Amino acid sequence: MKELRPIFFRFIKVPLKVFKHMGGSGLLNWLSDEFYLKLVYWCETGKKLNTANPSTFNEKLQWLKLHDRKPEYTRYVDKYEVRSYIKQSIGEQYLIPHIGIYNTVEEIDWNALPNQFVLKCTHSSGRNIICTNKDRLDIKESKRKLNKWLKRNHYWYGREWPYKNIKARITCEEFISDTGKAPDDYKVLCFNGTVKLIQVHTNRFANHKQDFYDRNWRRTQISQEGSTSNTLLERPEHLNKMIQLSEKLASNMRHVRIDWFVVQGQLFFGEITFFDGSGFVEFDNHEDDHLLGSWIELTGY
Repeated sequence: MKELRPIFFRFIKVPLKVFKHMGGSGLLNWLSDEFYLKLVYWCETGKKLNTANPSTFNEKLQWLKLHDRKPEYTRYVDKYEVRSYIKQSIGEQYLIPHIGIYNTVEEIDWNALPNQFVLKCTHSSGRNIICTNKDRLDIKESKRKLNKWLKRNHYWYGREWPYKNIKARITCEEFISDTGKAPDDYKVLCFNGTVKLIQVHTNRFANHKQDFYDRNWRRTQISQEGSTSNTLLERPEHLNKMIQLSEKLASNMRHVRIDWFVVQGQLFFGEITFFDGSGFVEFDNHEDDHLLGSWIELTGY
């Protein structure tokens, strides 16, 4: 299969772009979630999705999209509503300071915003305006992006059910950093309430790298799309607290990812994600896909 993939993707590249556009625009919403996911999984990976007896990590994420639909998940992935959940469950001290919440782009008073801030769409993932110097920010382009994002439902492309019914808004938080750049991102992977791996993202917007460590901060050989740094990263401050809080938030969940930042000696909550990479990012070693998949128990549904 690996030998055929370069040829396969050469021919599928244009149809895949068309499919992504149609799916992300909601033009394929008439397809059932299961049938749609089988199509997009094949387009993204070149593999047949087994929903009857899933075994790999990515297959099981697709299965969870279809079968694990607790109403509270919508609150957990809403970039604004999750703040009240974090405050109630682990404490307000872990929240990044908040600036404002807006229903439309027109409600944003750009002159009143500080020099540094982050604008996030509450109903999606990865739709952020990160401003480190307002004098250099293209406000017109930022408005265009935000208006475009507000019209899109993150559920449409990956069929990640928790996003389906979130009210589309814009939330603004302070920009936190030790260096003036985006801080390292610690994504804690929990399986059946237990932390197994920590996915570390460094240099997020320039020479981005991703490494996997176990809960004892031993670097693993797990990698996706060849993006490892090949260097041993320093054990983060508050690692034990990060693990403890992640397991508290992940209790009674089959699988979830809890994101954190450590800035100026303080631990900050980032977000909750149920479907890492939407279950479409392949592992460089297929055995790792099976290993992580073995940690997700689907019994009991």
